[in-house]
Amino acid sequence: MSHTPQPLGAPVVRREGRDKVTGTARYAAEHTRPGCLYGWIVPATVPSGRVTAVRTADALALPGVHTVLTHDNAPRLNEPDDPILAVLQDDRVPHRGWPVALVLAEGLEAARAGAAAVQVEYDTAGHDVVLTEDHPGLRIPDEANGGFPGLRERGNATAAFDAAPVRIDATYTLGGLHNHPMEPHASTAVWAGGRLTVHDSSQGSTTVCDTLAQVLGIDRDAVTVVSEHVGGGFGSKGTPRPQVVLAAMAARHTGLPVQLALPRRYMAAIVGHRAPTVQRVRLGADRDGVLSCVSHEVVTQTSRIKEFVEQAAVPARVMYASPHSRTEHRVVALDVPSPSWMRAPGEASGMYALESAMDELANVLGMDPVELRLRNEPKTEPDSGRPFSSRNLAACLTEGARRFGWSGRDPQPASREEGPWLLGTGVASATYPVLVSKCAASLHAAPDGSYRVGVNATDIGTGARTVLAQIAASVLDTPPDNVRIDIGSSDLPAAPLAGGSSGTASWGSAVHKAATALTARLAGHSGPVPPDGITVTADTGEETERESPYARHAFGAHFAEVAVDSLTGEVRVRRLLGVYAAGRILNSRTARSQFIGGMVMGLGMALTEGSTMDPVFGDFTERDLASYHVPSCADVPDIQAHWIDEDDPHLNPMGSKGIGEIGIVGTAAAIGNAVRHATGARLRGLPLTPDKLLPYLP
Repeated sequence: MSHTPQPLGAPVVRREGRDKVTGTARYAAEHTRPGCLYGWIVPATVPSGRVTAVRTADALALPGVHTVLTHDNAPRLNEPDDPILAVLQDDRVPHRGWPVALVLAEGLEAARAGAAAVQVEYDTAGHDVVLTEDHPGLRIPDEANGGFPGLRERGNATAAFDAAPVRIDATYTLGGLHNHPMEPHASTAVWAGGRLTVHDSSQGSTTVCDTLAQVLGIDRDAVTVVSEHVGGGFGSKGTPRPQVVLAAMAARHTGLPVQLALPRRYMAAIVGHRAPTVQRVRLGADRDGVLSCVSHEVVTQTSRIKEFVEQAAVPARVMYASPHSRTEHRVVALDVPSPSWMRAPGEASGMYALESAMDELANVLGMDPVELRLRNEPKTEPDSGRPFSSRNLAACLTEGARRFGWSGRDPQPASREEGPWLLGTGVASATYPVLVSKCAASLHAAPDGSYRVGVNATDIGTGARTVLAQIAASVLDTPPDNVRIDIGSSDLPAAPLAGGSSGTASWGSAVHKAATALTARLAGHSGPVPPDGITVTADTGEETERESPYARHAFGAHFAEVAVDSLTGEVRVRRLLGVYAAGRILNSRTARSQFIGGMVMGLGMALTEGSTMDPVFGDFTERDLASYHVPSCADVPDIQAHWIDEDDPHLNPMGSKGIGEIGIVGTAAAIGNAVRHATGARLRGLPLTPDKLLPYLP
């Protein structure tokens, strides 16, 4: 055990690392109880219509098959707040892949065979699954995801654009993108003595617990949801997904434990995705590169059963100074699976378009792209007029340029060759809002001098246990090894989900408050700590209810060097470098991992990841990792993440900003801009696959 307190920010090794590499860390599908039944979903095979019959006799005749649940015999649920959870409640088919039956069997193979033997008949209807920028059903929603207004206007952007001496008017397209966490969505549910216990792969078991109690019509105290170890989520596990409701209702119906793990190929239809977008960006500037107007119009889709509008135009409201601005979302409901959160929703897709347009403007002006961004730094947040709590984008750009060797860049496109390879470099900015939610935590001092933190945080691979121990230890003036962390159970003090880059700030603020209260309590306590110890609790409801007078955002700058094979169109990223301004970095080791992980996802977004909707069958064509290509280690030969020291007193007791998502935000644009510099060809649709590049190569 360490005997010296380590400063907050030290590269403390994550405490669950050994458990993970030795296999002792147990995930949701590894809590199998005796007598457990295994579930397998029967997905709808039509994109729209109604189920007219579900024939289960052949399935029930198979060895090991126990039960088949359909909308005719499944337990009734209270209407959930999230419509995607109303599974097996009626005969509707809102999209292909919607669960229309659940087979329960004594073994996984028997469940899969039973599902294949279920025969479903449908009354089909016409379907509409293709997003177009002129779809007649498009409308402006009141709100986009996150509660942002669907439309914001300052001044007269149209008139300012028409009057601008230098203009960019470009449209950028992104297909659907899919969350592919290493651990697919899974739940194991057990009823015993009127209590429900669920092990769920979730980014926040507090919400899962509340939801299950509501839909099942039972007291919340009768539900325990455990998400002790979670193998990634990237947003797709941010709220309860259908498998947890199906597992709980099936366990209740059969009286036996039930385990349900989604096959990866089912995830595209069931757990959400980043919606495709068509984004038109118009920039007007003078000949010195000073922006007079920014217009960002987004067309996207949602499903018939739930409205989710990707907030892709929101970053343009805060990034650059301009007296005139119009940022608009339009959405159409289609017969498609419900889109949802995917790492940096809104920012990842929206900043690709905005930062690509900024690069196009720099090219037209003959101006260095870094300099163009520096010339348009706002003094206050353009959308709200509030002062920034801190804004060090300029420092990120200049430090990144120095580290990357940007000053030696020849601005002329297609000017560097290395055999058949065309070489180029690109840059893009990044931003992500500072978010925080109410959280509660307990802290216990034991007679032996050790401490124990209780908070229902979720570690989705970020190192939450380690950082929370560091936060508590820094207040208690004790080594982090002297602090035990209990997380991942809804029986612990309630906490928000691990999402929106807000987890550490939310949980850490409550832990910091509890540690401060315990320190004061111990200072006023005479004599030894009693045998049962001393416990304090704290919550941050009062702090989080206060609206900050400051605009709070993290910022970053991404630099990329690419090589494009002039014979095959293959793009290789040779170098990626990110520099971030994200408040106080609480653990340099885990922070670097988060930044780099986001950048790798951005590389996938730029070059390999893409999903197409089949207009005839109404489903995503790329539904597994054989067809939906995520980057491998060989795709990332040199990737570096750095940060600047940022002291921001207007955030939280730790002075930290979220870091889990900003790494993806500017990466795709930086790579796209580098490809343009290498080849001279501006492609405005991702991913930049060889077939798209070949027609433009010599």
